[in-house]
Amino acid sequence: MRVLEGKSVFSGIAIGKISILQKADTSVKRTKVENPEAEITRVQEAKEKAVEQLQKLYDKALREVGESGAAIFEVHQMMLDDEDYLDSIDNIIRTENVNAEYAVATTGDNFADMFAQMDDDYMKARAADIKDISDRLVRVLSGHDEGDMDAAEPSIIVAEDLAPSETVQMDKSKVLAFVTRKGSSNSHTAILARTMNIPALINIEYDDSMDGKMAVVDGKTGSLIVEPDADTLKKYQDQKDEELRQRAMLKELKGKTTETKSGHKIHLYANIGSTGDVASVLANDAEGIGLFRSEFIYLEKDNYPTEEEQFQIYKAVAQNMAGKKVIIRTLDIGADKQIDYFDMAHEENPAMGYRAIRICLDRPEVFKTQLRALFRASMFGNISIMYPMIISVTEVKQIKAIVAEVKKELTEQGIPFKDDVEQGVMIETPAAVMISDLLAKEVDFFSIGTNDLTQYTLAIDRQNAKLDNIYDSHHEAVLRMIQMVIDNAHKEGIWAGICGELGADTTLTERFIQMGIDELSVSPTFVLPVRKIVRELD
Repeated sequence: MRVLEGKSVFSGIAIGKISILQKADTSVKRTKVENPEAEITRVQEAKEKAVEQLQKLYDKALREVGESGAAIFEVHQMMLDDEDYLDSIDNIIRTENVNAEYAVATTGDNFADMFAQMDDDYMKARAADIKDISDRLVRVLSGHDEGDMDAAEPSIIVAEDLAPSETVQMDKSKVLAFVTRKGSSNSHTAILARTMNIPALINIEYDDSMDGKMAVVDGKTGSLIVEPDADTLKKYQDQKDEELRQRAMLKELKGKTTETKSGHKIHLYANIGSTGDVASVLANDAEGIGLFRSEFIYLEKDNYPTEEEQFQIYKAVAQNMAGKKVIIRTLDIGADKQIDYFDMAHEENPAMGYRAIRICLDRPEVFKTQLRALFRASMFGNISIMYPMIISVTEVKQIKAIVAEVKKELTEQGIPFKDDVEQGVMIETPAAVMISDLLAKEVDFFSIGTNDLTQYTLAIDRQNAKLDNIYDSHHEAVLRMIQMVIDNAHKEGIWAGICGELGADTTLTERFIQMGIDELSVSPTFVLPVRKIVRELD
């Protein structure tokens, strides 16, 4: 029995045989060519075929994991059209008189190295995307098919690394878990694994001799146990059975209220990033949507989404939720969420820079377009609006003035909207916490974004992996701030909720209820586990 330690990116237990993924050899040789222009034509034809493949992958991902999970394949299509990338390939072919495969591979390596050396963690992560699209182009140029990504039987898939395109191609019924040597907990593949509810480990130093051997993936400890002995296998099988039993029990909680034994109720909502996530919200019996991350609408476009495009999306979500509350957060980009067409200057510290409401107030034409769409959509359901990254009462008053302009314009144009749409702010900064008594006089509700609140309170960049060991969302300073926000909200007669990751932390559920929290908004898969904990409290 061998125990290999790594890092978990999604919890759970998987038991089965290891299937080591042998990828097609994408290594290329440098060959002199007589007709460089013919090679450039080959690149163009290969690019068109690669774009077709990526469109098919996008469609498949859209069906299986929703818009936010599929967005990476749209990004890859755009990257294949990048002028700098294509110019580099053409230049290498023409100046060195070499084959297309070599030019693509060299450009891919050069661009990936360039991105990997950047200070910004988001940009560093793009190095893997560059490698992915370059490898795809090389495979097309070399005449290799996409390859069979499916195991013959349900297996633990082990690989050096997994590109998003590879995970989407797999038959999910044949995948028990993902295990890779490389990767990160913030990679697209890790996000897809969590979305697909598949246990996943990274940083596992495996070897080829493990192929075909029985193993256990322990997503709680981050361990891969190869050839477990009888006692170990039984222990994990019992845990797996208990896991399945707990899931079955959780389903029995559907339709029941989220209240303690003594009758104290809270609202339990779900966080989403796209219309494709609404099905999961309903399947997991959330009472509503506590956070619709509207920035994904912008991230998935190559230009500003129009008022009509946004209206149709908000309207569809509101209608599908059939009267249940839908809280939509206005555009929250900047920091780790950059959009090329916004043409924002490079910042040394983007987490504390030009982002979220600061962009909206600086670019009122963009903000008003979104607000018009939101107020129009309010006629079709129970929509609330919340504004991110607030640090002052002045900002709230500026927002109110713009909202008044939008309402006036809609009225003059004879466009119907609800005048009493609930409006709130996100409490994500220590500044907002300390003036929450003043903010509470201006808005209808608070939603506490614990991810950023923890980051700013502890002065720790949450994207910096080197600081993972001291990033502590349970820090007493963070918890005291949450208490202060709740108390100040209730003094002014408004409600307060949590929409950050901490809302799903069941070790804190009891304390949140003791604090007087009114609402928790969590990923859809955490709705029933949180409800279970609440109903067990007295």
